[in-house]
Amino acid sequence: MDSTATCTVTCSDSQPTEFILPDFFSDCPYPMRLNPHCDPVSRAIEQWLCSEAHLVEPEATKYTTILRPGYFASVCFPDADAFHLKVCADFLGWSFKMDDWLEIERSDVNDAWGVRDCCISAYRVRDTSLCVHVSRGNGSQVLQNVSDIYMPLVVTSGWSDGRYQLLLTYRDPANFQTERYSGKMCKSYFSRFKETGGPGCTERFIHGMDLWFISAAKEVENRAKGHINDVESYIELRRDLSGCKACFAFTEFACQIDLPDEVVSHPVIIALEEAANDFISWSNDIFSYNLEQFHHSTNNSVAVLMVKQGLDLQGAIDYCGRLCNISLQRFEENRANLPSWGEEIDKDVAKYVEGLQNWITGTLQWSFESARYFGKDAHIVKQNRIVKLLPKRPL
Repeated sequence: MDSTATCTVTCSDSQPTEFILPDFFSDCPYPMRLNPHCDPVSRAIEQWLCSEAHLVEPEATKYTTILRPGYFASVCFPDADAFHLKVCADFLGWSFKMDDWLEIERSDVNDAWGVRDCCISAYRVRDTSLCVHVSRGNGSQVLQNVSDIYMPLVVTSGWSDGRYQLLLTYRDPANFQTERYSGKMCKSYFSRFKETGGPGCTERFIHGMDLWFISAAKEVENRAKGHINDVESYIELRRDLSGCKACFAFTEFACQIDLPDEVVSHPVIIALEEAANDFISWSNDIFSYNLEQFHHSTNNSVAVLMVKQGLDLQGAIDYCGRLCNISLQRFEENRANLPSWGEEIDKDVAKYVEGLQNWITGTLQWSFESARYFGKDAHIVKQNRIVKLLPKRPL
């Protein structure tokens, strides 16, 4: 890290007016890549967001032109075909809207839990049943084949008229109904996700989303109570709140792979995911700090370090930057220690690990190519790394 990134506060009674970003683009060794379908998918996601979320100005411009979800998807999923990239972009566009709604617009934790229940229902609705008759000795194979298609939630079985009968109750998001825009948008992108998403990948996505909703509700509650987590508790919460666990399932979806349980449960894979997640989370906290301090939010690692460890602003920024570098080192160390599961599975694992790498570089690139954090000055900030603090919003 650049040794010139020193604290801008020189007197104990002074307040900082700016801070210096870590030199992320020098520290991150991975190439930036862009999906060739970026432009048409970007136009399509703009239409989808405005239609499904009923966006009007200035929100329409914010969630399309300013936040650029099509570009974000294109740098995080550079090898996806047009269909898969569009589903990924729709999910990211929806997540922008949800993130703002939960972090800025809502202080009632019951609202947060209500959105969680609605959206998880869109993934897990259980209102369709299927009866399958199988011959003796063939039940397990038929059940496996049916499971790959319908992802049954409830299975009952028994003999009827000399035939073995399986009664399956399965997820069917096509039959999900709600008046909430958040749930309708979930139904839209998830129904397309299910067209090619494998059963393991689908379960990991739903579980990751549930963790995100739970952590978001906790954050809403913390904000309402004025509670600030200690550093260790914040790190655990942040890994769920980043949304990376669901996004990494989208990496499988975009690569059209479905990793076996013995792969995703392996300590090296888990360590790779945590390293990527930590880099994305810590760097995002640095990028978003200015906006969050404007809103008086303390749910940010920079703010947590300042309160809990007594660091000044630049000291907390530098500390987070060092954690980002450590995360990159952990990522490379664990990549070097990947075991082998056989030639075919190893090919899928290589795609997945490269996908995690793409998320590291993609979030970094998007943070300066969109106006999410630095507004119209994003390219200037990328060059000089100086962030001017916004005056706090009046309470």
